[in-house]
Amino acid sequence: MSSVVRTPGADRDPLIAVHYRPISSHLAITPPVSVVIPAMNEAENLPYVFKSLPHWVHEVVLVDGNSTDGTVEVARSLWPRVKVVEQRGRGKGDALITGFEACTGDIIVMVDADGSADGGEIVSYVSALVSGADFAKGSRFANGGGTDDMTFVRKLGNWALCTVVNRKFGARYTDLCYGYNAFWRHCLDKIDLDCTGFEVETLMNIRVVKAGLKVQEIPSHEYLRIHGTSNLRAVRDGLRVLKVILRERSNRRELRRQEHHSPLLDTVRGEVS
Repeated sequence: MSSVVRTPGADRDPLIAVHYRPISSHLAITPPVSVVIPAMNEAENLPYVFKSLPHWVHEVVLVDGNSTDGTVEVARSLWPRVKVVEQRGRGKGDALITGFEACTGDIIVMVDADGSADGGEIVSYVSALVSGADFAKGSRFANGGGTDDMTFVRKLGNWALCTVVNRKFGARYTDLCYGYNAFWRHCLDKIDLDCTGFEVETLMNIRVVKAGLKVQEIPSHEYLRIHGTSNLRAVRDGLRVLKVILRERSNRRELRRQEHHSPLLDTVRGEVS
């Protein structure tokens, strides 16, 4: 629900009145928040997901991956104003990119449809953004975070990949492959997403660092999937994540090489000498 706070002088000039949405007892915001939920056959889980979403979000964008279990109908019954977008491609990355394009909010939040994320945590992500961060990155391994859904092998793989990214790109992440994140819409122009699978979170995390954006990790607790089975495959998708890391590292080296040998730089060096 929107409210209006009148600042000094508002009685003389109605334009000074500021619209805001209270999101906690200590914080009210003006930027609209869009929540993107990629879903494929998640009808049984959506009641839990939508129940936890804050009432003050501007819009919910459900990206449907050709579901056959009534996912879209359930979403509309739970959140009548939901914006449903049909996914034409395949994969989580493709679904998220499709959802991002449909958003109208200034802030975009990514939430999985399996019931593993607590929508009540969105306030922490939004608070970080309105306080100055560009990208609010969820972490299951930051102080206060946790996970009920990762095996020892997945934790080890996540730690190893996270360590590589930190060393190669100068990041300071405690978690790498987690899908609960939020960011200002303008960040999309700087990270230019171009992948289709589960490696999309890793690509985002790498490119926000390469773009020099301000990142703040948000402690988050990941719960077990409530119904159904995940399409994630640890080895297959782990290799795809590693491939993305190596590609981004290679691109970074190539960019540095081009900058080092650019004609403009050579001309400047010649003038100085």
